[in-house]
Amino acid sequence: MRIGILTGGGDVPGLNACIKAVVNRVAEEGHEVVGVRRGWGGLAYYNPDDPEATGKDLITLDPSVVRTIDRTGGTFLHTSRTNPSKVRPEEIPDFLDVTAGEQGYADLTSHVLRVLEHRGIDVLIPIGGDDTLSYGLRLHEEGVPVVAIPKTMDNDVHGTDYCIGFSTAVTRGVQFIHSLRTAAGSHERIAVVELFGRYSGETSLVTAYLSGVDRAIISEVPFDVERLAGMLQSDRRSNPSNYAMMTISEGARLQEGDMMLAGEEDAYGHRKLGGIGALTGELLKERTGEPVLYQQVAYLMRSGAPDSLDLMVATNYAVMAADLAVETSHGRMVALRGGTYTHVPLGVTKEGVKRVDVDELYDTETYLPKVRHVLGKPMFLY
Repeated sequence: MRIGILTGGGDVPGLNACIKAVVNRVAEEGHEVVGVRRGWGGLAYYNPDDPEATGKDLITLDPSVVRTIDRTGGTFLHTSRTNPSKVRPEEIPDFLDVTAGEQGYADLTSHVLRVLEHRGIDVLIPIGGDDTLSYGLRLHEEGVPVVAIPKTMDNDVHGTDYCIGFSTAVTRGVQFIHSLRTAAGSHERIAVVELFGRYSGETSLVTAYLSGVDRAIISEVPFDVERLAGMLQSDRRSNPSNYAMMTISEGARLQEGDMMLAGEEDAYGHRKLGGIGALTGELLKERTGEPVLYQQVAYLMRSGAPDSLDLMVATNYAVMAADLAVETSHGRMVALRGGTYTHVPLGVTKEGVKRVDVDELYDTETYLPKVRHVLGKPMFLY
């Protein structure tokens, strides 16, 4: 059996450990692994007639190749946000006789299916979030055996309690917030820390909860900057060191505004986010008359090696996915549910959306996490 593996979307710590564990497990069973480079792009842009394409887009993986990759973060297979079912005209490979459809995009799925057959790939293991796995579901519906592994620092893939990358992102956020306290306290300022989180504010919420910031703004709840300014001024006065700290999700929005978006939509319909923290800082400065310290943590949250929890989950997800692939149990996604490793139908990723349970976990009046009782709650409060 020949198993293909790829990583798509944003990188997170734990991907290399996951790849390594899949390769080692599959090799134990006497099968082969092919690494697809740059996410779905490695299949969409692969030219079967190009003798150099195999090394450029597809590489053979064995235990010796992946021996040390788990010691660093990121993905050594590289990644992209390519969606083969929605390719812009200027991105269609020259070797393909394909034109864009009425919507202005080309669907290269038929080419991807030919590539999989040409390379003899029997099963695909995509590692990704909602977007990457949505195309994995498309291939599954086309008859391709697929076993998916969820990863995203936002922890928002439907069907699982945990996604690779979440723990490390929160750990990084807490560390940077505590480090920034020295600057905020030294200059006696209000500090605004912008964290990743497009539609789900869980990363910001849990980071705020664990780091003990004064206020936390999440993606799910539009905020009143006037009220926020008053609260932060009060927080600052009550602090012996005369400073206050708040976190804000990059997908947050003012009550009278929209998300801070820039650039063109990507292949999955998303535009770049970022800047709400800077805008909030300026608005707070206007209302308080005091300088504001603004820090966008951004990619630092997903950089570096994984913490022990992400390392453990990534490795265990990989072993489970490899076993499912070899046992021909396809159309599944590995998952953690109720603290137990399991697997669910891949289609569950499109059955709903994961967002913060605002009523249960967030106080919309005080802009703070509301975790008064944890008895009976899941490990990640989510």
